[in-house]
Amino acid sequence: MNVSVLGCGRWGSFLACYHSRHHHVTLWGPEGDAPFEILRKERKNSYITLPPKIELTCDLEKAVEASDYLVISISSQHLAEFGQRLNALDLEGKTFILCMKGIEAETGRRLTEIMEEVITQKAAIAVWVGPGHVQDFMKGIPGCMVVDAKDPATSRRIVQDFNSDLIRLYVGNDLIGTEVGAAAKNVIGIAAGMLDGKGYASLKGALMARGAREVSRLIKAMGGNELSAYGLCHLGDYEATLFSAYSHNRMYGESLVKGETFGELAEGAATVVALMKLSEKYQVDMPISRVVYEIIYCGKKPEEALQELFRRTTKGEFYE
Repeated sequence: MNVSVLGCGRWGSFLACYHSRHHHVTLWGPEGDAPFEILRKERKNSYITLPPKIELTCDLEKAVEASDYLVISISSQHLAEFGQRLNALDLEGKTFILCMKGIEAETGRRLTEIMEEVITQKAAIAVWVGPGHVQDFMKGIPGCMVVDAKDPATSRRIVQDFNSDLIRLYVGNDLIGTEVGAAAKNVIGIAAGMLDGKGYASLKGALMARGAREVSRLIKAMGGNELSAYGLCHLGDYEATLFSAYSHNRMYGESLVKGETFGELAEGAATVVALMKLSEKYQVDMPISRVVYEIIYCGKKPEEALQELFRRTTKGEFYE
């Protein structure tokens, strides 16, 4: 079986290595892009060393033609533009696997919604999300993730083809919940980093409980299964996002409240903008996400924002 991985950041380069254990892999990156040029020159980056059998290319058409499975691992905010580039190629019968977590900040669209709108050819679309860090997987530490799609047969086929002793894949049955939960956990990760930065790490247990609850309310309002917030896509990913030293979103939140610069991609910073749009559209109370938004974009002081959370009107724990 042939697999093409489109995107060569830390997750994309790892996925290329993962799939190359049993399949022929083509790894694509844009010419002139620093991560791609490092891989092309040295066949390694800070996280992985590419096996010799992985083929590197900056020719997008060649990468698409090479495989029926197209794994996409890029910044979620650039997916619409990238999808339009892909749609100019022959995609008939291809299967897209979106290995990324986010919601489009400008529109509030989920990633599969974006692909369905920009890809006008007959192609299957799925998401592959859940907990796991490249650093752990490269040490052989196993993990569990979930695959979801509008067509259940697509999810089952992907799980059957790519399940392994390193990543145990589960078949999802709630695409809305899986996508929203996976994206929103990055926002909760930023909140966790803010608590770390202010010395309030002991509050992260409460953050986990209340964060999952507010995300579950949004999922339900959008037509998904609120229990998805307590599955692998969201709550199951909290350890890797709220506590791990490898988590970009947690590190971003900690750096922000300390007044330090964090130079890596933190998808939650854009996703929280989308969550505010969805919160308003579906009339869902999302106090933690709103605090993250106000600190990042409105200049609210973290201490003030946290105090406002604690001064909120008392409610039942599982209020709707």
